[in-house]
Amino acid sequence: MSTPQLERLGGYCERLRLHRVGAELSTLLEQAAKKDLSYSDFLDEVLGLEVQSKHEKHLAMRVSMARFPFHKTLEAFDWKFQPSINPKVIKELATGRFIADGENVLLLGPPGVGKTHLAVALGLRACELGLRAMFTTAAGLIATLGKALYENRLEERLKLLTQPKLLIIDEIGYIPIDRQGANLFFQLVSRRYERGSILLTSNQSVGAWGEVFGDTVIASAILDRLLNHATTVNIKGESYRLKEKRRAGLLRANAATDAPAELAATPG
Repeated sequence: MSTPQLERLGGYCERLRLHRVGAELSTLLEQAAKKDLSYSDFLDEVLGLEVQSKHEKHLAMRVSMARFPFHKTLEAFDWKFQPSINPKVIKELATGRFIADGENVLLLGPPGVGKTHLAVALGLRACELGLRAMFTTAAGLIATLGKALYENRLEERLKLLTQPKLLIIDEIGYIPIDRQGANLFFQLVSRRYERGSILLTSNQSVGAWGEVFGDTVIASAILDRLLNHATTVNIKGESYRLKEKRRAGLLRANAATDAPAELAATPG
């Protein structure tokens, strides 16, 4: 193919924003000639490459915007170590139907049993489905809302937190929430009620949320909205971190009951 024609094709790709095809145009043409592809097969290959490239780019953007603390998938989850979890329930959540229906998810259990791993994995799956997700800790969320209230920007912040289809709030119950924080949290939950899904992780049973929020009335109002359309997954068992330490010989077999301070310091 002549250089002028190749340059012209490259220009077309640029104008049409076919960036991946434009970058690999020479190679694609050479491979098509060697494989003696038909016009339709070549077009199928070229357009498929560009679609895949755009999908990967948009996925990377959604994952970056979600601000996950790490990248862990459902495939990497150790189901055998946590037999209290029904994999079918998690796999159903991974379809994203609960997000489409505006339903919520509560992952409850002691520290280190994999709640945050599952939350991040479901968030990543939402991103793969083309949905926007956002991850935050409960402490970080309350601090953000409190700062917005002080700066008279609460309405603006609440609107931003209502936009993602899935809002993941990690570690509820690890740090006590004062009355102002509880009120702000209630406002957020009310804004998202039946409009966008919330996925929560907590080391406390819902019966203890009155103590977590410092007010049983506010806690009841929050739970009323969260549990109206929700899937609750109660996870039992020991901490992954304690298991790994035990494997390495750094912990006695009964250390799980001897080290509550360590458990409290390593949420997950």
